[in-house]
Amino acid sequence: MAEIGQDIAKAKSILELGGLVAIPTETVYGLAANGLNAQAVAKVFEAKQRPSFDPLILHVHSVGSAEQIVEKIPAEAITLAKHFWPGPLTMVLPKKGIVPDLVTSGLGSVAVRVPNHSLTNELLQTIGFPLAAPSANPFGYISPVTAQHVNDQLGDRVDYILDGGECSVGLESTIVSFLEEPKVLRLGGLSLEQIQQVIPSIKVNLHSSSQPTAPGMLESHYAPKKSIELKEAFNSNSTDDFFQIGALVFQHYMEEIPKENQFVLSPKGDINEAAQRLFTGLRDLDNNQNIKRILTEFVPEEGLGRAINDRLKRATA
Repeated sequence: MAEIGQDIAKAKSILELGGLVAIPTETVYGLAANGLNAQAVAKVFEAKQRPSFDPLILHVHSVGSAEQIVEKIPAEAITLAKHFWPGPLTMVLPKKGIVPDLVTSGLGSVAVRVPNHSLTNELLQTIGFPLAAPSANPFGYISPVTAQHVNDQLGDRVDYILDGGECSVGLESTIVSFLEEPKVLRLGGLSLEQIQQVIPSIKVNLHSSSQPTAPGMLESHYAPKKSIELKEAFNSNSTDDFFQIGALVFQHYMEEIPKENQFVLSPKGDINEAAQRLFTGLRDLDNNQNIKRILTEFVPEEGLGRAINDRLKRATA
């Protein structure tokens, strides 16, 4: 297992030598490497068993540092950055040649964001390069929101885990492309309503793809190892033992299933709390030895609820 700590100098040294460090952000924990070092980035793909056609996000500490790796930042992108950076917003922009093709899966664009976490921002300000950092989990599995989650699933493949506590948002960043007209490619920790307040005319294109142009666009993703399905598709007349079924629910328990087999995302019906607890709930049910399969339900389609439902659709795909 990896060492867990808060030693920024140690994390910096490992990254400068081409190693891997798990970093905290407000969204989920990332598996970070020097984003300008193709050999280091290759270790990220290897550790996660991530296909090379799925591009990565580069994390920087400011708009100024983003300008060093992209060709241009349009005026509307600057406006979004002023409102939501640091924060759970990733922007896809034309890349400069210094960004390795491995980071972008050969695309001429790169996904960039400024995370909102004091430890990681301090680390980013001490190093001279951006960090390529997809979620710190095996590819396609549930994203980690604590340092221990990272250690449980990648502890033998990472050199150090920077512990920043539990992630405050709990969903990956929202991705907006500025390659043509502004367009939302992935829902996430920044709600569509918040973005529309700044860019009212923004388009939304959430189609899944086997050749994604941004991270997190594959049809099947964020999934537990156990079978998971929406409760609407569940046949309650089947011969399944209800004591071996788990449930991930928004606010209220499912009547047929034992309460000890259920995880309630938000007893008070708070969408933001549900978002923060989503991946923890999936992980707890997946690790429960008494449960063989998992049922879930959509949450209200508002605010971060849209991003939660997006993750549930991909988990059940």
